[in-house]
Amino acid sequence: MEEKMSEEVSDFLKRVAIGAGALAVSERKKLSSDDIASKATAKDIVTVADKRVEEYIVGEIRKAFPDHGVWGEETGVSAPDAVYRWVIDPIDGTSSFAHDQRYYSVSIALQKNGETIAGAVYAPRLDELFFADATGAYLNGEPIAASKRSKLIECILATGFACIRANAVKNNLEYLPRILPKLRDIRRCGSAALDLCYVGCGRYDGFWELDLQLYDVAAGAFIARQTGCVISDLDGGDHVPENGTVAINRYIRDEFFEAMHG
Repeated sequence: MEEKMSEEVSDFLKRVAIGAGALAVSERKKLSSDDIASKATAKDIVTVADKRVEEYIVGEIRKAFPDHGVWGEETGVSAPDAVYRWVIDPIDGTSSFAHDQRYYSVSIALQKNGETIAGAVYAPRLDELFFADATGAYLNGEPIAASKRSKLIECILATGFACIRANAVKNNLEYLPRILPKLRDIRRCGSAALDLCYVGCGRYDGFWELDLQLYDVAAGAFIARQTGCVISDLDGGDHVPENGTVAINRYIRDEFFEAMHG
């Protein structure tokens, strides 16, 4: 299995991510209001397309690697004791997807014994495929690297508000007034997986968010880490994503945490 994985996982991940993205685009063309439902709150939605895209991804995994476990946003956890596990967010940025905006992605990570070893994030409307494994991180086949900006005031950071959507008591609103005046600008586009990849390729200098799940960040955080970004929780520890998720270029790490907690 190790030999098979080393030979096939890259092509499999890329092929399935692109196929899932194409299916998402196709499903969006025929999406109606009857195909959109609320989860815990009216702000947190799921579409028929989310479920169909995840079914496609899981089906491909079952055919190629039948002994592997899966953790999908829509289908939950299967084979929890398996050595290898695929962590899937079929459409990360469902609100953008439902509102016919371009900023959403398919996120697929492969873990071995709980550690991510490969990941792909595909934004089909942008035709951007981010991928990383032990060899490095890539965008449409070309190597990527994190930014080297060393002053926070020169940086653009991204964030999100999953915490507000979930009505969490601890939320991102307390951090915004601390960090925003110290930045050049901020972005909020709605797909944590894609935001993490944008930190990895230097379009953003950092990203933080609360109340995310593993399937939101497993692939994107791995891709960013493979470019040299610091990945941590909101206290600089390793409780990701339970205590928040941070991806930051290493040159502004200290200044970022000082601003967030100062």
